[in-house]
Amino acid sequence: MGKKYILDSNVIIGYLAGRLPQEGMKVVSEIVDQIPNISVISQIEVLRFNDTPENEAILEDFISTSVIFPLSNKVVRCTADLQLNPELLKV
Repeated sequence: MGKKYILDSNVIIGYLAGRLPQEGMKVVSEIVDQIPNISVISQIEVLRFNDTPENEAILEDFISTSVIFPLSNKVVRCTADLQLNPELLKV
């Protein structure tokens, strides 16, 4: 079984807009080709960018194909741990 990732809202927005560096687009594409994982916070942040009907459709499509993790105590703790130990984020 391969690695699993939870995508950050900035990564999602950059990916959908095609603004990530080429290598970043490749890595995120491989993640998205599976079933993307996002948090409910990322879902909220991404939906703020639905400023046109076209963007809204793209964002809604992405979200509808994602696994959305609710905000649980475990998610809160993992988020805090990652912020306190940023070296854990290196791929």
